[in-house]
Amino acid sequence: MVKDITIGQFYNVDSVIHRLDPRVKIMIALVYVTTLFFDRNPVIYAAAFVVLVAYIKVSKVPFKFIFKGLKALWMIILFTVILNLFTVKGTTVLLEWRFIRITEAGLLSAIYLGMRLVFMIVGSSMMTYTTTPNALTDGLEKMLGWMKKMNVPVHEFAMIMSIALRFVPILTEELDKIMKAQMARGIDFKEGNLFVRLKKLMPILIPLFVSAIRRSNELALAMDARCYHGGEGRTKMKPLKYKRKDYVAYGFVMVYLVGMITLAIKF
Repeated sequence: MVKDITIGQFYNVDSVIHRLDPRVKIMIALVYVTTLFFDRNPVIYAAAFVVLVAYIKVSKVPFKFIFKGLKALWMIILFTVILNLFTVKGTTVLLEWRFIRITEAGLLSAIYLGMRLVFMIVGSSMMTYTTTPNALTDGLEKMLGWMKKMNVPVHEFAMIMSIALRFVPILTEELDKIMKAQMARGIDFKEGNLFVRLKKLMPILIPLFVSAIRRSNELALAMDARCYHGGEGRTKMKPLKYKRKDYVAYGFVMVYLVGMITLAIKF
């Protein structure tokens, strides 16, 4: 399960999507996630699914790698879907037994919410799968540069996000080591009921928390030793510049946005 966590990791492969400007990929993710909230309509979700599959194919990121990342979040998705299934009320009752009551509105809400969550996770994860943390930091800082006039620490915000993304695989590897060490001491994480399993997580979470604090202190000392004082006066070795393929990608984004708005109005 620990090795299934792929969210925030960069998948190194040569593709058209990987070569795009990070600002374009950030905009693609924002537009795609926004369109998922237009309306709960099968036509809109079908169009979003087709576009997402085409985007993944062009990026050359294997579907197996993407599904591997979803496995780590299936419990959260399933819990959210079940919660909607039983809490959303409606007039048409499909199943009623004791305190269980499932309506047509609840079933449709659960289905649409499940698809929306999967599409959101995969669509936003494609941004990190195809963009290095450094490029993502530069793209965010460039896009939000206008906020510096309002004294917003844009560089620091982008740096925090970059460090957080870098810590995901590091802490995942650390978690795997701690779990193997505890299993070597005789702990079986698959035995017992839910409360017993949660109790067994304590010997994992505490060392992981201590390790994260230690690594963050080491990183802070390293940045301080290198005289890091924020983004003021800093220059870029590879400044971001739009190319022809980036403008073409923006064109596809606009076509997709207009198409989804049209579908939302028409249906």
